[in-house]
Amino acid sequence: MVPKMHDDEVETDAALVRRLLAGQFPAWAALPSPRCLGRNRQRPLPAGLRHGGATAAHSLGRRRRGPGAALVGAPGPHLPVPIPTPLGQGVPGEGYPWPWSVYRWLPGDNPVVGHIADAGGLARDLAGFVAALHRIDPSDGPLGRRGEPLADRHDRTTASLDALVGVIDTDTAAVIWRQARDTPIWPGQGVWIHGDLSPGNVLLVEGRLAGVIDFGGIGLGDPAADMSAAWNLLPREARPVFRRTLAVDDDTWARGRGWALSVAVNQIPYYRDTNPSLMANSRYVINEVLHDYATAG
Repeated sequence: MVPKMHDDEVETDAALVRRLLAGQFPAWAALPSPRCLGRNRQRPLPAGLRHGGATAAHSLGRRRRGPGAALVGAPGPHLPVPIPTPLGQGVPGEGYPWPWSVYRWLPGDNPVVGHIADAGGLARDLAGFVAALHRIDPSDGPLGRRGEPLADRHDRTTASLDALVGVIDTDTAAVIWRQARDTPIWPGQGVWIHGDLSPGNVLLVEGRLAGVIDFGGIGLGDPAADMSAAWNLLPREARPVFRRTLAVDDDTWARGRGWALSVAVNQIPYYRDTNPSLMANSRYVINEVLHDYATAG
């Protein structure tokens, strides 16, 4: 059973996946028992689960969400590293209420912040991925899950800061947040953004970027949303490499720092009792944002 992280999520486990496979993809049902995944997140599956010679992963959404998952694979040819490629689309059944998918498995391991051997190389790899994603034609694209202006996140972010008094330096964090919120908004058309380039959604092979997963929030928005990777994934010495490679202007960088801070402070109260690894990363992000602010002058 995958631990619940949201009050409104449905229960998903390997037995449910086995029943869904038996009813909709019987050729896969007799293979070794799979593990259940959250939305678009791959986890280790038995090597025998294959389709067309490629190991596969399956994805069951924990909650009802937007259309982003259906877009996974569409921008793949334009990107420098692989992303999940759909192999099969399931329909609701066996008590599971939403469409679900089978994806091509991508090899690699999630990076561990503080234990990245070539942080500069990873920064350049990530910048190359972000640049390629942002160049894709945005015509008719939907709004991304994190495509809104920072001002739209103000009430939630300040409420989370209030809940963290005594846990973090909320006074300084509030100053940083207001500065980012008041930075001029992105003047151009929205670009394709991933929106969640965090350690759990990045795959490395031999220390270099080998894949990006979890495209449930893909859509159009301010490119600053993807700048948050500089704080939630990279060590401080690699952030300038990421920024220089992308040639990020001051306003976009400031909004990106605001995105990183907003997501982190919102995650701590929400996931405090359900996701220790996410809590640790959120604290890391906040510390890095505070450090950058303290040393900027």
